[in-house]
Amino acid sequence: MIKRVFLVVLDSLGIGYAQDAEEFGDLGANTLKSVAASPYFHIPNLRKLGLLNIDGIHISSKEKNPAGIYGRLSELSKGKDTTAGHWEICGHITKKPFPLYPHGFPESVIAQFCRQTGRGVLCNRPYSGTKVIMDYGEEHLETGKLIVYTSADSVFQIAAHEECVPVERLYEFCRIARRILVEPNHVGRVVARPFTGKKESFVRTSNRHDFSLEPPGETILDIMKESGLSTFGIGKIFDIFAGRGITEYCYTSGNKEGMMKTMDYLSRDFTGLCFTNLVDFDMLYGHRNDVDGYAKALAEFDRWLQEFCVRMEDTDLLMITADHGCDPGFLQSTDHTREQIPLCMYSPALLPGNLGSRTGFGDIGATIADIFHLKNTLDGNSFWPFIKER
Repeated sequence: MIKRVFLVVLDSLGIGYAQDAEEFGDLGANTLKSVAASPYFHIPNLRKLGLLNIDGIHISSKEKNPAGIYGRLSELSKGKDTTAGHWEICGHITKKPFPLYPHGFPESVIAQFCRQTGRGVLCNRPYSGTKVIMDYGEEHLETGKLIVYTSADSVFQIAAHEECVPVERLYEFCRIARRILVEPNHVGRVVARPFTGKKESFVRTSNRHDFSLEPPGETILDIMKESGLSTFGIGKIFDIFAGRGITEYCYTSGNKEGMMKTMDYLSRDFTGLCFTNLVDFDMLYGHRNDVDGYAKALAEFDRWLQEFCVRMEDTDLLMITADHGCDPGFLQSTDHTREQIPLCMYSPALLPGNLGSRTGFGDIGATIADIFHLKNTLDGNSFWPFIKER
């Protein structure tokens, strides 16, 4: 009997372009393959769980006797972003894509935002998050105008220097934007991007905060919370679901703290789900085409994984997956890539096996519902019966 599920999202660790990748301009993308080309790629524990045995992965020799249950999942949602990926993992398919703004936000949106915040706007177009503060940071400090920009994802990002706009004030500006951005401009996320420093040395801080739409449908988090089970969110999980279905949460400054917090929850007695997002893979390395940095971060996770598995109890289940791709070797862009995602699972009580290729990230949420004998109205098909039969 499984009592605790630890679901860890390695943000952006895609394992090969999806069948519909051409529609997204991502034909040929393969995050894991690019990262594996780095001399810093070292994942003995993920390999042992069966990561490299997953269908379609041809990086090196397969593990002869995998210790985990493994497979690959393809996305049904219309997008390749954090919000759609996580929502689908938890059982809600996004059938209508979030709006994108390759030429910036409409004047009607910007005018309303300026009127309600009392601040002007700089930039208003797609931009690199690190470059935008270098190019507009000084003018922002001189004028007090807010740096508003977007990306290839459905995001309304607001950058402001912490000495010019205190963090809590920036969050309030984001809440204003979130209220403005409804249909047809219902962006997936409004993101606070505070930064500090002087001219030519501006740096973003760890006080980022996301303000997401609420999932329009039920998720496994809602079902579990309604059933009296614990649902812990680590990292940006609380933000992605707008707090819905979460019984307890904590923010993190990056992968290291996220892994530490997850290990802390392993020491706690609870029944339910601990849901972790490790964002550095995407934010620090994928979007910056940093193959070696990505490989080093994956190796660090792999070292943590060894200790975590040793400390697990027979009633624990670890599920490792991703939400989309962000291939650091795909030099056509620095954006997310439409890829299939891995699933590696381990429990001392379960025998290893190959789940093959499955359609829909939502199979993860549906399986968690089955594990806890909950009602299953989710977009997904549980693979728990297959595991139990082994």
